[in-house]
Amino acid sequence: MALPHHKPGERIDVQPLGADLSQHRTHALFKSSHLEVMRLVLKQGASLPTHKVPGEMTLQCIEGKMDVTTQSGSHVLAAGQMLYLLGGVEHGVVALEDASALVTIALRPD
Repeated sequence: MALPHHKPGERIDVQPLGADLSQHRTHALFKSSHLEVMRLVLKQGASLPTHKVPGEMTLQCIEGKMDVTTQSGSHVLAAGQMLYLLGGVEHGVVALEDASALVTIALRPD
């Protein structure tokens, strides 16, 4: 069952999942015409293959550690660190530890 998106004005908890991390999956928190925010959850060793999104994005590590690779190299993010990427930049993600992150994507209107 898909998790419902949050509504405007609704509080969203993005605290570390801690011991419950293994019980959670990646899911979109909300999506509007110009912005999408997701909680990325990866167990140690899990990865997202190289891909790109048309709009600018940020990836903010909430807990654990992950390696984000781009054409410019490897960017290891630990809890409390964030990476900003321009739209169209190919990137892949590998969890070096069980990890969760907040992903924000600026969507381009059609």
